[in-house]
Amino acid sequence: MKKSFAYLLLFTISAVQAPAQQSSGGGEQKQRSEDASEVKEEATGAKSTAEQLASGPNAPVDPKSFQLGPEDVLMVRVWNQPQISGVVSVRPDGKIGLPLIGEIEAKGTTPHELTQKVTEALSTYYKDPLVMITVQALRSRKYYVTGQIAKGGMFPLVTPTTVLQAISIAGGPTEWADLKKITILRNGKVLKFNYKDAIKGKNLDQNILLEGGDHIIVP
Repeated sequence: MKKSFAYLLLFTISAVQAPAQQSSGGGEQKQRSEDASEVKEEATGAKSTAEQLASGPNAPVDPKSFQLGPEDVLMVRVWNQPQISGVVSVRPDGKIGLPLIGEIEAKGTTPHELTQKVTEALSTYYKDPLVMITVQALRSRKYYVTGQIAKGGMFPLVTPTTVLQAISIAGGPTEWADLKKITILRNGKVLKFNYKDAIKGKNLDQNILLEGGDHIIVP
């Protein structure tokens, strides 16, 4: 009888301990799941922030060297003067129009130089105006890549770019491309480019810097 009672007591203790251990294990698993979710949310948030920074509203140009041209889109900000601030485009005649000060020549100037021009013009009406001009969209300087290319189309010419770099930016040639007979159309002239030589470091004189309006054709 005593022995049976001992077995019964041992079985009861084991039954009580088992759910407690399962509950503890389940709690640890839940905590690990919550930790993983937090890490995933942090990673997603970091990626979202990076994407937002990468797709900022201003075009990546040097305000002291990039020369503006027709169709470029600018953001003009004048501190505490919202009636003058806003988005403007450089017209085909090379000028922009702003409230109060009228037309100002923008073509051929840099954003920095144009900022100085606008600041000087506004000084007639306001004391020490604070002006900032940034490029929102580049539309004046562009080049084209078409033919047997992965991602052909129009591309903004923001920084000095060679033919080889332009082809790379466009995703590279397809497997059917004739790499020895690539041409660049420039102001009525036809320039030759041998891709196979260029990637081998040969005949590098042909790997010229692009100019606005250049058209690369990959046959």
